[in-house]
Amino acid sequence: MIPYGKQDINQQDIDAVVAVLQSDFLTQGPQVPLFEQALIEHTGAEYAVACNSATSALHLACLALGLGEGDWLWTTPITFVASANCGLYCGAQVDFVDIDPITYNLCPKALEQKLITAKAEGKLPKVVIPVHLCGQSCDMAAIYALSLQYGFKIIEDAAHAIGGTYQDKPIGCGEYADITVFSFHPVKIVTTAEGGAALTNQQALADKMALLRSHGITRDKSLMTPVTGLPIEVQGDWYYQQVELGFNYRMTELQAALGVSQMQRLTQFVSERQRLALRYNQLLADLPLTLPKQLAQTNSAWHLYVVGLQLDNTTLSKKQVSQKYLSQKHLSKNEVFRQLRELGVGVNVHYIPVHTQPYYQVMGFNYGDFPAAEHYYQQALSLPLFHGMTHAQQDEVVAALRTALLIDG
Repeated sequence: MIPYGKQDINQQDIDAVVAVLQSDFLTQGPQVPLFEQALIEHTGAEYAVACNSATSALHLACLALGLGEGDWLWTTPITFVASANCGLYCGAQVDFVDIDPITYNLCPKALEQKLITAKAEGKLPKVVIPVHLCGQSCDMAAIYALSLQYGFKIIEDAAHAIGGTYQDKPIGCGEYADITVFSFHPVKIVTTAEGGAALTNQQALADKMALLRSHGITRDKSLMTPVTGLPIEVQGDWYYQQVELGFNYRMTELQAALGVSQMQRLTQFVSERQRLALRYNQLLADLPLTLPKQLAQTNSAWHLYVVGLQLDNTTLSKKQVSQKYLSQKHLSKNEVFRQLRELGVGVNVHYIPVHTQPYYQVMGFNYGDFPAAEHYYQQALSLPLFHGMTHAQQDEVVAALRTALLIDG
């Protein structure tokens, strides 16, 4: 089975992890700061806080921005559930903004219209989370301009996007966001096995996230408060205080060492994905598919390659497809999906719109609330794309897709 995505681990990565296993530190040692520094050097952000997952990083980001009960968080329906759940973790209410039907990212025009209505109703969001789907940046300049007008904070969910650029600057630089979150799950571009990070240019936010990452405990005397009845002689150099209700969201040394090693190949990873995406564009040009579109001034990291299945045969010509295809009244997405899996192609779907999940429907969301997102979901199919994918494997994917779509040739 050709997977839709997978990690690329070389001997350098293995050696880096083994070196940590042979060292004095498995957690809270030198590798985590080194990994954070690698992220800073790549993006140009001033601060990085590594975590055990991107979900944890999203939660910390929301807390650092003061999101809580009575507040609203808005994000896109086309994302993994963590982009919305992080608001619920803080006791906030969550709503969604429909997508741009061309890029599949959160639509600035839809956002503006929703903000106008929300202002009239007194329900403006405190935080908006644009998601850089597939590795392509949202139109961050437009979203940032709206944040200045309506007073919301921005968390970039860049889980897919490390290595991509927007306006010729690395995603994560923080020009148009308060905090940017990356993911290092095994199918992502760079992996730490599990892991994430939150980047910011604001020291207060970085300090808050670092504190909450480790139980809310500090040894910094400037952050401590006097404790009534505690003798001074028991407040030695070992002394610490819990000053916030924090979490154990720390990244291990093993994860960080792998990340440091992987970051050395980031440019190579992204360049290869871009070449494979371009080759897909050429190989699939004559098939009944909607191919990915790129926003001006963006350079996608190509975490995913998503096509739209054009299964309405009334719009297709005999030159595009076989007579067998044209005779079909309906060729369903599920039929195509199953056929590709049977042919050894591990396609996937990213994502089921969050507002259609049962947990969110209990909150009052319904089918029909976000038409562009729902239309995208009806058609979307993620094709295999990963570093190390061969042209032979890519040709196999395309041949299987032609078979599944009943294409001649």
